Amino acid sequence: MTPLERQMPEHQSQPRQDTALDGGSSPQRFNSALIVEDHPLFCDALAMTLRATIGIGSIATAASLEDAMDFLALGPVPDVIVLDLHLPDVQGLDGLVRLRNATDAPILVVSSMADNRVISTAIHAGAAGFVPKHSQRDVYNNAFDAMRRGIAFVPPGYDLLPHDSEANDAADRLATLTNQQARILQLICAGKLNKQIAFDLSIAETTVKAHVTAIMRKLGVQSRTQAVLIAKETSFANVLQDLG
Repeated sequence: MTPLERQMPEHQSQPRQDTALDGGSSPQRFNSALIVEDHPLFCDALAMTLRATIGIGSIATAASLEDAMDFLALGPVPDVIVLDLHLPDVQGLDGLVRLRNATDAPILVVSSMADNRVISTAIHAGAAGFVPKHSQRDVYNNAFDAMRRGIAFVPPGYDLLPHDSEANDAADRLATLTNQQARILQLICAGKLNKQIAFDLSIAETTVKAHVTAIMRKLGVQSRTQAVLIAKETSFANVLQDLG
């Protein structure tokens, strides 16, 4: 699928009741969407659902977070972003946090990692709603109806848990990073040294050192190891492990 394929179905969804956090004063319109999903078949199926069920005619796709960030940088900004949490270049909340930091467009998480704590952590970190993968179309319909009214959507059968201060404090601190700093932190988490990071990003090693200093200051840590630990606190693998 190529970016910005345009079709305008006439189908209009019916309003539904859902779980809410905060209400909006006027309905929001969704005419365009960016799907961030690395599985081609599911990406195609999701695009079909958005067209047929939600009535979104302009749909762009990205197979990685970096592709999504590049798309947003070029514009125009879509009305909504549909995000899979499991991408080849991010872990856990990192993709959600970076997208939330880059745009005001609501972000609907669509993921197979459907669990009360995962859903709640995503919403508290800034997601506009959460839909488990392979949900029926009426669940997507309900989610978009909620987002039109500025209401955070929790899918049927799940509960919004209280704010997880540890995970969301880490997410809030990560949200202060610039896109370049977030990329550098990701490479630090992969075990790369400043020289290697400079080569990968085609920047000077002194620039990398300046970014690392800024990253540690923003995260409130004193070492690279502590910065990695902060990043890992936002990993949903870590959240799921804690459930046991």
